[in-house]
Amino acid sequence: MELAKIEKVLDAYFEGETTLTEEKMLREYFSGTNVAPHLEAYKNLFVGLKNAQQEVSEKEVILPEVSNTSNRRWWWSVAASVVIVLGVVGLQFSANTNQLTSEEQQALTEFNKTKETLLLLSKSFNKGTGELAVLGEFTIAKNKILK
Repeated sequence: MELAKIEKVLDAYFEGETTLTEEKMLREYFSGTNVAPHLEAYKNLFVGLKNAQQEVSEKEVILPEVSNTSNRRWWWSVAASVVIVLGVVGLQFSANTNQLTSEEQQALTEFNKTKETLLLLSKSFNKGTGELAVLGEFTIAKNKILK
């Protein structure tokens, strides 16, 4: 194998840019006997990777069964989604019912005008009663003097 190609693939390997076939090529090169002297430091790494690839675990792996808890959690998720959807639909429905017809808008406008007029009238009456209070005090003082 070309030494330049091996060095190029080795650089790509340490950058994380190699394919599986290039990694296999590196493992085979470093497990051979004619490794370049300046690349001997990497030999143990790739030989170890090749050996690790051939290892098989003899321990039996027991996967837990799907419990009722995960099934229950799934149903809670569905229920929460339904509640959210109903809330959004309800808000849109209530927003649509708050829209007034033209007659209702006109009546509301007239009501507000009437309310403003009555407030103005109330202010005028309050001002008039204030002046009457002064007149009442004047009458009391006049009566005291004349008696």
